[in-house]
Amino acid sequence: MASSLADMRPSENCLNLVKHAEGFSSRPYLCPAGKPTIGYGATHYPDGHSVSLHDDPISETEASLMLSAMLDDYAAAIAGLIHVPLTQGQFDALVDFAYNCGVSNLAGSTLLKFVNAGNFALAAAEFGKWTHGGGKELPGLVARRAAERKLFVGV
Repeated sequence: MASSLADMRPSENCLNLVKHAEGFSSRPYLCPAGKPTIGYGATHYPDGHSVSLHDDPISETEASLMLSAMLDDYAAAIAGLIHVPLTQGQFDALVDFAYNCGVSNLAGSTLLKFVNAGNFALAAAEFGKWTHGGGKELPGLVARRAAERKLFVGV
């Protein structure tokens, strides 16, 4: 059943997908796309400043709190981009996608175009087109897009 986007929040399924796909790192590192990253794939902190390779380590609890706050921000961004009702699974899949690929990439995507047209079958097929990082296909992104698609179609 579809819900109003204004009332939707990322579910445990979304949180768990992000945590599983990103893994946890207490120390900053360079992700495959070459961006300084910490915690569960965060390239910036909730206050907006970018992660630096010189930042202090964080705890898993701090990373979880950061992730929850940031997913709420991504959820709000999704609510502003989507003009049709979504299921919780569709919403979670799009929040995870935006967290990984960026809101601006989602905003300009064919995926978003199909979602807003209500063509969820074509939208689901778009996830598999986003599997490259640093110029090459990454097995982790292939798996992540498959998990997002699964959430999106409700399997």
